[in-house]
Amino acid sequence: MIYFTADQHFCHGRIIEYCHRPFKSVDEMDEEILLRYNSVVNNTDTCYFLGDLGWGRGLPKILEQLKGRKMLLLGGHDKAVYPGFQTLGRLITLKDNPHPPIILCHFAMRVWDQSHYGSWHLYGHSHGRLPQWGKSLDVGVDSHDFFPWSLAQVKEEMEKRPINPDLVESNGKSITKNG
Repeated sequence: MIYFTADQHFCHGRIIEYCHRPFKSVDEMDEEILLRYNSVVNNTDTCYFLGDLGWGRGLPKILEQLKGRKMLLLGGHDKAVYPGFQTLGRLITLKDNPHPPIILCHFAMRVWDQSHYGSWHLYGHSHGRLPQWGKSLDVGVDSHDFFPWSLAQVKEEMEKRPINPDLVESNGKSITKNG
């Protein structure tokens, strides 16, 4: 199975206030996010973390408890290396799957590679506060009851969404794949 998530902000007490998270303490938040993650992700699964894992002395102990093969796209608060994580940079495209290309980045974009041809864009950073835009999806914990999104859930959501408009225009006419 493949999963996507973002914005755990482990060990970051102020995030509870900033994002109105329903936890009384940072320890409660960290434990619950870890519990929900491990309740769906198995050791043989792959999870893409789209940035802002957290910081602080307690972070390594939390990260070592996360199940699965962990792939990290860097967010605004991340270090380049975390034990047990493979760092992939700031933006990647997943291809060669039975679905359209998936562009992964911590930050939301209005346009991305092949966006007006039906490709998908998954992001974090906004903590569920951005309005929906085409086939883009906030996979952060704040947008999904603190659980990661499975690829099947992402596909189900994307099937409901329209293809992005082609925002590149010339003389008022849209430039599309048909010219």
